[in-house]
Amino acid sequence: MVDVSDKDQPRDPRPLVGEPLGLDLLNTIWVDAEGPHDLLGDLAGTRLWLASNNRSHWPATEPARQALLLAREAIRAHITDPASPAALASLNAVLAWGHITRSVGPDGPVSVVRVDDPAHLAAWSAADDYLTLLAEHPDRLRRCAHPDCVLHFYDTSPKGNRRWCSMAGCGNRAKAARHYARSRRPAS
Repeated sequence: MVDVSDKDQPRDPRPLVGEPLGLDLLNTIWVDAEGPHDLLGDLAGTRLWLASNNRSHWPATEPARQALLLAREAIRAHITDPASPAALASLNAVLAWGHITRSVGPDGPVSVVRVDDPAHLAAWSAADDYLTLLAEHPDRLRRCAHPDCVLHFYDTSPKGNRRWCSMAGCGNRAKAARHYARSRRPAS
């Protein structure tokens, strides 16, 4: 048996991790000072995304990566324009890849996810998670308020007024920009 510690695992380079699965899939694209990045650009990134979400046991194949890309774009289209017929169709197409079978056993309720193709498991699960977020609190699904940021988050703040993906990142950049703009104004 091989003991693999966390330090042996590649570090997830994304600025925002730990969001619910559907939003975390959206956040596999980000922009920083070095430019745009796409974690799902290759299979290594796909494996890293699965591991970051405790789903290392799910397939990390090229068909699974392609399915994740389709699901990501379907979720992005829907969160951007929820009334768009094209966005609805693409998200529903991903959701049609699987379903949940519910039953009751001796230990209580049981839910089993079934997908037609194992390569669709991660993509379908992310789309299903996004659907759950929409059903529970659609008003808590947010895009970061910083105009240069493309990240999304689920607002869990008590008042529901979170604006930034990260106060340490985008929030501080916005505060610094406001301060700079105030300091550059001519005195009256």
